[in-house]
Amino acid sequence: MEKEKKVLVVLGSPRRHGNSAVLAEMIAKGAESAGAQVETVFLHDLEIAPCRSCYACQKPKSRGCAIDDDMQDIYRSMLDAEAWVIASPVFWFTMSAQTKLWMDRCFALSAYAENPFSGKRVAVAMSYGGEDPFDSGCVNALRTFQDAYGYVGAKIVGFVYGSAMDAGAIRENKALMKTAEDLGRQLVNERD
Repeated sequence: MEKEKKVLVVLGSPRRHGNSAVLAEMIAKGAESAGAQVETVFLHDLEIAPCRSCYACQKPKSRGCAIDDDMQDIYRSMLDAEAWVIASPVFWFTMSAQTKLWMDRCFALSAYAENPFSGKRVAVAMSYGGEDPFDSGCVNALRTFQDAYGYVGAKIVGFVYGSAMDAGAIRENKALMKTAEDLGRQLVNERD
């Protein structure tokens, strides 16, 4: 019997129903339709401290991150999932502060498993208020994800991004909603 596929959705917006969250919801819908179990974490509601650069997580026989906060539960969820969806609005020409805190703290993930990023599949959803992904800064965030996950051996399956200002307004872009849902199916079904 095939093991149930797990997808972790990381919402990095302070708005629970903002535009990046809508894109992530559509990716999750596609993943569920492909048979995956989806777990969602809303970073803004969690206590996640910035990385202290203490390197406790990198020492021999490390027991993990020295900071005892909500990241401990997220680490377990990240390791359990075979795929991750990262959703963030553009804040000041890159990802949100919530998303960046989470990403910085992923440095400690290697203390919990050997090669924890290897084989993980990632989808990224971004929203921005401008008309252009370049001058809005969206491309800066996308490049950060691309570089980081390429470096650690995870595979970015795809990106979805679009422009909308008011919370949830991105739903009006039906083509983008379909693209996001298709990405969710691809995230679950694609094999290396």
